[in-house]
Amino acid sequence: MTWCALPETGAYWLRDVRLPGDPPEQLDRADLRIEAGRIVAIEPLGTATEGPSADGGMVLPCFVDVHTHLDKGHIWPRCPNPDGTFMGAITAVSNDRGANWSAEDTRARFEFGLRCAYAHGTAAIRTHLDTYLPHGRTTWRVFAELRDAWAGRIDLQASSICPIDRLAGDEGVALADLVAEHGGVLGFVTRFTGQGHDAIPPGFQDLLDRAFQLAEERGLALDLHVDESGETAAATLPIIARTAIRRGFRQPIQVGHICSLSLQPDAVIAETIRLVRDAGIAVVSLPMCNMYLQDRAPGRTPRWRGVTLLHELAAAGVPVSVASDNCRDPFYAYGDHDMVEVFQSAVRIAQLDAPLGRWPEAVTRTPAAVMGLAERGVLRPGAPADFVLFRARFWHELLARRQADRIVIRAGRAIDTNLPDYRELDALVGLTSG
Repeated sequence: MTWCALPETGAYWLRDVRLPGDPPEQLDRADLRIEAGRIVAIEPLGTATEGPSADGGMVLPCFVDVHTHLDKGHIWPRCPNPDGTFMGAITAVSNDRGANWSAEDTRARFEFGLRCAYAHGTAAIRTHLDTYLPHGRTTWRVFAELRDAWAGRIDLQASSICPIDRLAGDEGVALADLVAEHGGVLGFVTRFTGQGHDAIPPGFQDLLDRAFQLAEERGLALDLHVDESGETAAATLPIIARTAIRRGFRQPIQVGHICSLSLQPDAVIAETIRLVRDAGIAVVSLPMCNMYLQDRAPGRTPRWRGVTLLHELAAAGVPVSVASDNCRDPFYAYGDHDMVEVFQSAVRIAQLDAPLGRWPEAVTRTPAAVMGLAERGVLRPGAPADFVLFRARFWHELLARRQADRIVIRAGRAIDTNLPDYRELDALVGLTSG
């Protein structure tokens, strides 16, 4: 028995909930009417005279996780990062991918992540897929199968990820064709194979134009891993924005990480943010993973948080999301595909409070717009009754605890929020059960 028992059939009122207002930091008390899997009315508190009461508990729309790596997830037990560094992660994942990523292995770990995300209240995910040919064909096939199997529970999108030099020549054509065949997003990282984000790679502009051309010819959106280091010489973001403007690129663009931006001189920061805004580029920050990897050195306390300039970007009108990124793999040893944890961590790491303002939309409405999902990330009459009900009544209560007693409602009904057991993966990751 949960703390708020919802009907298993029929229409009903959910009384006395707190909903994000305008801005979302403001909470409005209301009664919700649920019929046929949708919200049909949001009325002032006291309108309904019957139905379960949430006793002032908060309701948030189901979450949207716009940057993940479900194909990498949960390999940590068999493939830890030897030193916790970015290059250590690249090497470890490369070795594990070559040795272990069969269709069966990838499917089991990928679906384990989906089950976690669903139980926590996520309704849409964009995952990056390591796309190194010929192996990438297997991963994209597994993705397509799971996208179909999970339709109606989690809206799945996928973006390729590979170093930008892989887009040259015939390999780039084959890779872009693979993405287009599966209705994906063309993605890459702004570094060369086997290298870090230390500087602008030689020939970067030509390769970037090549990537834009591949996307233009196929009508593909772009999703890029950009400047993921603390090196100010890694400054590809202004080049990306100028290229998008020069080419008149018409598809959506999202960039992730852009860690080095926060260490640039003020004039460079201002010009970069202006270009990003003018190019219509959306930004996603991955605060947990960036905190884990950036500014790491043996025996030394990190001096820098690794996150990009969320406040300044948002103030300039750039759409800013936060997302989970990696989960239990060499790029991030922790996580549970839980967007409440992501949002709590982002607020604390990047000081997204005092005021909280519109930042709750960074895990709901904003990433939904990036993914082109008009009915996700919102609570309004006519929208699907897909939301998360919390015992917490205020933001300070929601941000303080894990919210283990949340109730996840999909199509107006409470779902099973029991999480899958790690023991299910023991055989895959080389552990003995028990």
